[in-house]
Amino acid sequence: MTSVPKYWSKAKKYLSKNDKTMSELIKNYQSPSETILTSRRDIFFSLCKSIIGQQISVAAANSVFLKFKKKCNNRINAKNVSKLKFKQLKSCGLSRQKVVGIKSLAKQILNKSFNPKLISRMNDEEAIIYLSNLKQIGRWSAEMILLFTYNRPNIWPIQDIGLLRAISKNYNKRYLPPSKFVDLLKKRFSPYCSVATWYLWRSIDPEPIQY
Repeated sequence: MTSVPKYWSKAKKYLSKNDKTMSELIKNYQSPSETILTSRRDIFFSLCKSIIGQQISVAAANSVFLKFKKKCNNRINAKNVSKLKFKQLKSCGLSRQKVVGIKSLAKQILNKSFNPKLISRMNDEEAIIYLSNLKQIGRWSAEMILLFTYNRPNIWPIQDIGLLRAISKNYNKRYLPPSKFVDLLKKRFSPYCSVATWYLWRSIDPEPIQY
């Protein structure tokens, strides 16, 4: 893991000033043990974890991921994954589509048809479109990569069920919260939507999320 994003302290002050509810959430997680957004800076690892975790529970995803990691001899990289056969990956508990996605990702990393280094030169929307060209990676997965791997400060993943649940809970809105209100919060929290998202997630799940 790398150090805390440089913008974190400034973002907390900004959000606290602009939104009373967010101010209370930030205060609730000010203890010395506060876990904040950090990154492995390993996009292949994060993309694999994202693919594995799609449409299954956190517990199931963790179980499958541990088996996958073991198959990779505890070194998750494109070279090791490319050596694994389809059946070996499927035996971890992966669906056919997820195996195809992970194998395709490894191939594109190795033949350089997918170049993660380009992402740092892109704005958020360009990066989301670029990542979404990968098999099994849609907009939500791309946003998770930008938030967790690249620590982009202004990601607002409105397809995320957890975020929508947290908005409903903390702002006394029905579920699903009205899109106009979600857009209003985005404007209020920008340019630090990633930090707001993090604290909203923490309000419904004490276990910090990492990819």
